[in-house]
Amino acid sequence: MTTPSMDDRTIESALADLTLSAPSHLAVDVLVDVGLADRYAMIESPIGPLYVAWNARGVSTVGLARDDAAFESEHRERTGRTAVRAAALPPALGARIARRIAGDRRPDIRVDLRGRSEFEQAVLRKAAEIPHGEVRPYGWIAAEIGRPKAVRAVGTALGHNPVPLIVPCHRVIRGDGTWGNYAFGAKMKTALLTLERTTPALVGSSTTRIVCRKGCAHEQRIQEGNRVVFASVEDARTVGYRPCKVCSEGASS
Repeated sequence: MTTPSMDDRTIESALADLTLSAPSHLAVDVLVDVGLADRYAMIESPIGPLYVAWNARGVSTVGLARDDAAFESEHRERTGRTAVRAAALPPALGARIARRIAGDRRPDIRVDLRGRSEFEQAVLRKAAEIPHGEVRPYGWIAAEIGRPKAVRAVGTALGHNPVPLIVPCHRVIRGDGTWGNYAFGAKMKTALLTLERTTPALVGSSTTRIVCRKGCAHEQRIQEGNRVVFASVEDARTVGYRPCKVCSEGASS
């Protein structure tokens, strides 16, 4: 057996002194970079604080949660991946999301839709095309993606949208004008569509199929569960509503 020389021992000692511990965040960074884990942070939105998770493949989740632990648990249950809290979104991504929420469709935001079927992904891509302040019925999406009889399946796919606001599924309603499913609930959907109005909000009744200018005496009598908000009379007509005779002139303006 050969005994190490003094020079060998000196080299080994010098190499040992060069040993450094890897940064504690390195493992997470690597997993995020290959899409096997996510980082998340909170952002402000028109409906309050939201959690946003992302990885190298794109934004994977936009959601509400009681606290960090609840969000992490829900994210893992849905994606099977760990989510680690970050101080903030990367500045460029945060800016693009803010512009998209404000109604600008131009910012390119990649989304990580792993786990969604081809049909679901087609539904979400089509929903992303709906302009700010406008609505479309589920049947429109079904027809646009070449599946005109899959209206119910379109509603289910939108109800499971993992990235609300980035993919604005709140702009899709049922053929009868009622809201349908929404990840954040009917009140949030009403609030978002009202905020997006670029013209005076029009409110319809799902029972009478009549649409009124907001503030009309008839509008004020519509029960909350029957209220439907439209951007224009034309939007309302596409799903079978007609203007109120009392305020039709104002609603058409």
